Amino acid sequence: MSSGKRYGQAAELCARKEEMEITVEHLGAVQFEIKARQHVIISDQPAENGGFDEGMTPPEMLLASLGSCAGFYAAQYLRNHKLATEGTVVRVAADKAKGPARLDNFRIALEIPRDLNQQDLDGVHRAVHDCLIHNTLLNPPKIAISVRATQIIAK
Repeated sequence: MSSGKRYGQAAELCARKEEMEITVEHLGAVQFEIKARQHVIISDQPAENGGFDEGMTPPEMLLASLGSCAGFYAAQYLRNHKLATEGTVVRVAADKAKGPARLDNFRIALEIPRDLNQQDLDGVHRAVHDCLIHNTLLNPPKIAISVRATQIIAK
């Protein structure tokens, strides 16, 4: 099987569901509970932003999403080539930008604590480029926003 097919299988694993959905509920102050399937995480702000610093901020979650996705694809490539994955570390950084406020200039660095030949280094690099989150950021999605209230009150 070619390396293209092998790491393409990782993309297939993530793409099996046609739609993904999470639920975010405000807990108070600047904390939110995020649920996906049977998993729950908390998003919060540092104390200087009025929070309790009990969870990652939304921008940190975006970096975490990109990093864990990149790590998944890298590990999938390494496993498919019978190479050890343990100890692999992914670091993601981005710059805060303005006009409008956003993150820009994302940088993904993978550290694989193994000796790899150039072919496998290139293969990991190609595999990470198949990451669903990476491709989403490179191809901005359409975003629809709807707002509803339990009841609309006349002024």
